[in-house]
Amino acid sequence: LFLANLGNKEITWMMLEAGAETDAVNSVGRTAAQMAAFVGQHDCVTVINNFFPRERLDYYTKPQGLDKEPKLPVKLAGPLHKIITTTNMHPVKVVLLVKENPLLAEVEALQKCYRVLDLICEKCMKQKDMNEVLAMKMHYISCIFQKCITFLKEREDKLDGFIKSLLKGRDKDGFPVYQEKLIRESIRKFPYCEATLLQQLVRSIAPVEI
Repeated sequence: LFLANLGNKEITWMMLEAGAETDAVNSVGRTAAQMAAFVGQHDCVTVINNFFPRERLDYYTKPQGLDKEPKLPVKLAGPLHKIITTTNMHPVKVVLLVKENPLLAEVEALQKCYRVLDLICEKCMKQKDMNEVLAMKMHYISCIFQKCITFLKEREDKLDGFIKSLLKGRDKDGFPVYQEKLIRESIRKFPYCEATLLQQLVRSIAPVEI
């Protein structure tokens, strides 16, 4: 049933929210994402790869083990989940999503959020069915949040200054150097050196000069 509806992004998302298993395979051993890619439904592949159940995030809104306080305040779960599940990962888009929510656009809130993202990243890499794509995405958003904190602390223009830096092009050709360096830095800081995805990214990016 899941595979039959892969031509429709909205239905795919609804089925994911209803609990459809993304790791289940069909009679030829292919997952829903693999079948969607095989038949050219790349928008649906993007939806599946970016799906993150809200309950997995809500886990961090409750004290765990010996913790007296949850790692993530309940009020931040909704705004953070919106960013986690967005399919547009352009750094300016991520910063705009932070900026539009007053609950999120504060140093303390972002600190809690990026620490939770780092925990999710670790879990994605250490679980039985390793998810390198989701781990890299969590790490990437965490890096942007940490840079947001720097601008909130040090710049009078705060997140507007961050957005301007990301959009500013160099004089000779308009290339956004700051944006490129931020993305490369986030890849370089990914803590799991053995990840196949990281090695592929490094091989693709390393020979290319800014």
